[in-house]
Parts: sequence; structure tokens; C-alpha cells
Amino acid sequence: MQHSNGTKSPTIDVQRTKILLLGQRRSGKTSIQQVLFNDVSPKQTFYLEPTTRIVKDTYDTVIPLEIWDCPGNVTLDTLGASLSDFSSIIFVIDIQDSYQQPVARMLDFFIAAYQESPDICLEVLVHKAEAFTDDYKIENFRHIQQRVIDELLDISQDYEQMPLNFHLTSVYDHSIHEAFSRVLHKLIDSLPYLEDLLNVFCANSQSSKAFLFDVKSRLYVATDASPVDTGTHNLCCDYVKTLNAFGPLYKSSSSSAARLLRDSRSSSPSSGPSFYPSAAVTLAPSTQGTTLTYHSITPQLALLALMHTAVFEEQRGLLEYNVVFFREGVQEISQVEKDARMGSLVV
Repeated sequence: MQHSNGTKSPTIDVQRTKILLLGQRRSGKTSIQQVLFNDVSPKQTFYLEPTTRIVKDTYDTVIPLEIWDCPGNVTLDTLGASLSDFSSIIFVIDIQDSYQQPVARMLDFFIAAYQESPDICLEVLVHKAEAFTDDYKIENFRHIQQRVIDELLDISQDYEQMPLNFHLTSVYDHSIHEAFSRVLHKLIDSLPYLEDLLNVFCANSQSSKAFLFDVKSRLYVATDASPVDTGTHNLCCDYVKTLNAFGPLYKSSSSSAARLLRDSRSSSPSSGPSFYPSAAVTLAPSTQGTTLTYHSITPQLALLALMHTAVFEEQRGLLEYNVVFFREGVQEISQVEKDARMGSLVV
């Protein structure tokens, strides 16, 4: 088995949440993993070689992940691990392919996993949606969804309660980010606490919407209680992408400022950075009068919030004050999560 690291591995490893990524050959599963976690552009995925061996890719966000990218011919016998070792199984179906073979293979894995661990998260990504028009891809998506449910019930009525989740995705837009974010939410035990922090932040800052984003992958690991609007989500994704692109231009000065602040406070490197970049942009013309703000929370996470421009300009000090408390809360939750995982690893 090959090993690949999406981020630099920590010196002391922790217990990782495992995700099993399955699909037929050329279904797009490796492209998904590479685009989200290894900074590969969607256009470059066309040149990726087919996966021939299981590749374990680690990624550190609000929780540490281990993603198993499997070749198209992997079976329950050749997987080399118990399905109960995984918190989530994701099966990728190419929307352009015939469905019979991938659906049958997917159900073999899902049924075995459900029998071993009824609480496991089972996700279906109906992928490469960019190939069709909106009406046609939605029609195909519903057809695949109904086909899976019908075949599952034909096998046994006992599987009526199997928790299947379907997502229509493409690496050429933000649908893959939104879908994988929703997959990730089910795996984060501390999610209710992060959501509470975001709700309190929105109430105190008069923010209409707030996300806690993983900066590198552009997955949102939590959001407040208000509904997620696709347009708003896409806007936040684009803003993070833009800041990621221009961020390296300021890396040197930012690093120097961080070092100066750490030295002046005599803080140890393990206490984390003392310098937290922030940014803001006024949106126009469709959302005129709205400001999108960005605040670094941890080296991996950032808070993005939408608010009226007038509120932002008049109460910027209050906003910064609330961000400090939000940051402290997230960092405390992250540290508790890290300590718990390292403790369970030792045990």
C-alpha cells in the first residue's frame, strides 16, 4: 500500500478518522481526493494515472483524517481491513456510466458495512455532473438514487433504514466542496459545540451567515443554524481560493510579524501563532451593501462571515472582540479533541 500526506505529518501521530473512498475505475474518486486535499487543479486531474493500489492519504483539519483511495477492482477480501475500522464509506458513481455494475458493487460494500457497524456513514457521490445540462443531470441523479434504493429493498426489507446519503458532484464547481463538507460534518464529534460558537458569534456581531472553513481544502467544517445558500457558500469558497492564491506574497512579512510577536511575549512555538491574518471585501453589485470578512482562527481554520457593510464599518471593534472569543473557543475545542485522540492512541 502506498502512503501519501496531504499535509505534513505531525511528529507524534494521533488516532485518525478513516474514510474509505471507493468506485469503479475512472469514476473520479482519485480526482476528488487530489483536488480537495492536494491542491491539484481540476484540469490537471485528466492526466492522473488510474489507482492500482490502495493509497492512504492523511489530512489534518479540525479532526485528523486518513483517506483510503482504493483501485476499482478492490473487494471485501482484498481490502485488508475491517469495514468497521472506517467512520465513513464514500462510493463514487460516474453519472455517464451504466449503473448496473457499480450499483451492485457498491451495495456489496454498503450491506457488509451496515451489518458490521449500523452507525457507519454511507455516502454516494454521483460524480462528473458537469457532463450534462442541469435538467438532465438532475434527472439522472434521481434515477440512480431510485435504482439504488429499489435494489436495496429487493435484497431485503431490513435495509429500508440504511442511512444512505446522495450527492451530485463535480470537481469543476463547488458542489464537491459542499458535498464533502456535509460528509465531514457527520464525523466531527465536536460539531455541536462549533455550531454553538458560530451561533453566538452571529448573534453578537449581527452577522447574517458564518462558516468555519478549512483553508487548504476549502471545506466548511461547521456553520451557524441558518440555512446554507449555495450562492453564499460558493462565494466564500471563491474568496478563500483568492486569499490562498495571494497569501504567499505576504508570507514572509507575516511570518516575521508572527516571530516578533512570539519573541516579545516569550511564547513557545507550541502555543501556536500570535499573528492572525484577516481580510474583508465589500460585495457588489448583486449583494451590494454586504461585506464578507475573513479571520484566521488556527493554522488550518478560518472564520468567514457575512454582514451589512454599515454594521461592519460602524462596529468593527466589536467584531474583532467577538472574533477573539470565537478563536479561543475553537482552539480550546481543537486541543481537547487532540488530547483525547492522543490519549486513546496511547491506551
